[in-house]
This record gives sequence, C-alpha cells and structure tokens, in this order.
Amino acid sequence: MSDPVPQEGVRCMWMRGGTSKGGYFLAEDLPEDRDAFLLRVMGSPDRRQIDGMGGADPLTSKVAVVRRSERPGADIDYLFLQVFVEEPIVTDAQNCGNILAGVGPFAIERGLVEAGDGQTEVRIFMENTGQIATAKIATPGRRVTYAGEARIDGVPGTSAAVPITFAETAGSSCGALLPTGHAADVIEGIECTLIDNGMPCVVMLASDLGIEGTERPDELEADNELRTKLEAIRLKAGPMMNLGDVSKKSVPKMTMVSRPRAGGAISTRTFIPHRCHDAIGVLGAVSVATACLLPEGPAAKLAVVPDGGEQLISVEHPTGEMSVIATVRDGVVTDAAVLRTARKLFDGYVFA
Repeated sequence: MSDPVPQEGVRCMWMRGGTSKGGYFLAEDLPEDRDAFLLRVMGSPDRRQIDGMGGADPLTSKVAVVRRSERPGADIDYLFLQVFVEEPIVTDAQNCGNILAGVGPFAIERGLVEAGDGQTEVRIFMENTGQIATAKIATPGRRVTYAGEARIDGVPGTSAAVPITFAETAGSSCGALLPTGHAADVIEGIECTLIDNGMPCVVMLASDLGIEGTERPDELEADNELRTKLEAIRLKAGPMMNLGDVSKKSVPKMTMVSRPRAGGAISTRTFIPHRCHDAIGVLGAVSVATACLLPEGPAAKLAVVPDGGEQLISVEHPTGEMSVIATVRDGVVTDAAVLRTARKLFDGYVFA
C-alpha cells in the first residue's frame, strides 16, 4: 500500500500542449490563494525557476485550470494562466492555443467528458476570451492515446493528432478584429496592424525594424535597440487595442514579418512580449494569418496567399511552420483550424 499523499499536495497533470508545457489542474483542486500557490509551484520569480516546476521560459511556465461547463454548447471551461518567470505575476490576460491542445485529453482522463469509441469531440469554452474551440481527441477503445503519426514543428517525434477549430474569435480580447478600425496604423514611425483574431498582436514588417527576419531568436533578444523599439510600440499599442496599460501584461504579442523562405505564406519572428518565441503561438498564428488577408496591411505586401474560400496559410517561424486553415466568406474570416499534438508527462501531486 502506498503512503498517503501529504495534505499540502495538490493533484496535477503535467503535459506538453503543442509547443508549450505546463500544469493542468481541476479548478476544484486549487487552493484559495491560487496565484501565490502557482508562483511557488513554478518557482517564480527566479530566472532559473530552480525551486519549482517551471522550465525558465515563458513557454514552460503555463497553467490550465479546467472544470465541467454549465454553459450551453460547451463540455468544459478552460482558464489559461501565464506564470511569469522573473516577476511575481500570474495573469489571465491572454489565451493559449498550445496549452489548449492538452485540455481535451486532460478532461477525458479526469472524467469530465465521456470518451467515445475511436474519437471524442470536446467543446471547450475558453474563459480568457469567451470563445469556444472544438478539439478532436483520439480515443481508441474509449481511452485517450497520445501515440500517433502527427508531427508539428518545434516538437521532436510524433504524437496523436489534435485538430482544433476556432470560431468567432475576432475581437475576443480587444472587442474587434481591428480595434482601431484600421488595417494599418503608424506607431513610433512604424506601420503596424493591430489585430485580434484570438490573440492580440501587433504585426510589422521586419525590414521596418532594421532586421532581415531570418535571425535566430537569441540574436534578436540580444538586440537591445530592437527590444527598446518594440516595447515603445507595444506600450502605445495597448491602449489603442482597448487593452489599457500593458506594461505588466503579456499582450499584445509583437510579430515582425518577412517574405516566406520555405514555401509558406509569410515568415515571422515574435516577441511574447519580451522573449523571442522559438516558434509562434497557435492563436498568434491565426491572428497573423488573418493579417495576411488584409490588403491594406503591411503583411499583405509580402504574403503569398492562395485564392478561394478556404485558404491554407502556412506561417513560418524559427523552428518550422504552423498551418492555419482560414475560412473566408464575403471577405471575412469566419473560422480557423489548426493541427496540434499533446502528451501526458506525469500525473500525480505537486507541492508548494
């Protein structure tokens, strides 16, 4: 018989979702001092997060809080929390489409959703933005499997595919797809598209910032002049995007675009907002792909976009690409789908 779990232990599943990693909790399992608890769990604030589970990177310092939904049209509610690495901050100011990839499997494993035979569709209400995403989870024999042949850039090996469809995400954080009403605004002398199709983003031409757009993320992080310029733009963009003072927020994301180099639609380098992403976030890719479809915006000057009502837009990033299938009706993007994978890393108790 195993030893009983100490009272201070909290049930948790650690998972990789897409190109991110973090802790998945049932809402009912978290203590009242949730944010203080999560900071201790991750080991923040500390750039190494040596005294916690965090991996010293924003992409590995994330949390999903899940509960059974009482909303019509949804199976579960999902709240995403970003735990800062070097500051004592836990924020729900953004969504995360990568961590979202693990929410469906987690909900099934915790018994919140009954597994179907072969595949299970999980309708997820995203509390951060008030939108619903639908994920399809492989459940052969009515059990979640993480094994499969799907491959995504930024993750070694293969896993079971997790297709995710987003609908009506425009303006989910900012109130409108284009919160200023313009496809292009000029901030600090730089032409920008301020856009929110699931993730608030500022999209700019890399060349206007004095870079090629092919640099490694660590090179761009070491460019203090570039970082200072991007932050100046971001701080002014926040109020323009109805986000208020963003000095302590993780949005908007700052994406610099350049001509595609590997057969995609556009190439990107993204600050999230102060570290340069090794890839690109799921909803960030959806917002950037949508920006490519705006004829008056800077991204459209370089993007290679197919014709038709359903358009496959490959968004290139430092470690590969992310394909977004955008459905366009009457010139408006009505929904978008992406392919992600997830993997359970451990299931047990975490201590703070």
